[in-house]
Amino acid sequence: MDAGSDESEWREDCAPRRVMEIFATKWTSMVLHTLDARHAGRARTGVLLRSLPGISKKMLTQTLRDMEASGLITRHVEGTVPPAVEYRLTALGQRFVEPVEMLYAWGRKNADALDQLQARPTSRRAG
Repeated sequence: MDAGSDESEWREDCAPRRVMEIFATKWTSMVLHTLDARHAGRARTGVLLRSLPGISKKMLTQTLRDMEASGLITRHVEGTVPPAVEYRLTALGQRFVEPVEMLYAWGRKNADALDQLQARPTSRRAG
């Protein structure tokens, strides 16, 4: 959308809103990044839990379920005792890795700008 575009173009189903809905939680992009960059597109739940400092098991489970429902990842259960569960990026999930990596690269390049932001009341970052 062009700057100054008519507000009627901001439909509830417009592309920018749909993109932001996917990344409304910080963990979706982090799981995509972690699966791609650290685990070649596949990892078991425990590996992801150890790879994402600060995420609770409950939040990881919820995020993985949401991502599976969206088609970003698939869940594979191996017939072992106890069952081993592995999550894999789908072709669709791999398409969403590129914008995540671009955003993360921007963040690394512009850390000084991020440091100037005031911490939000809900932020864990020291103000």
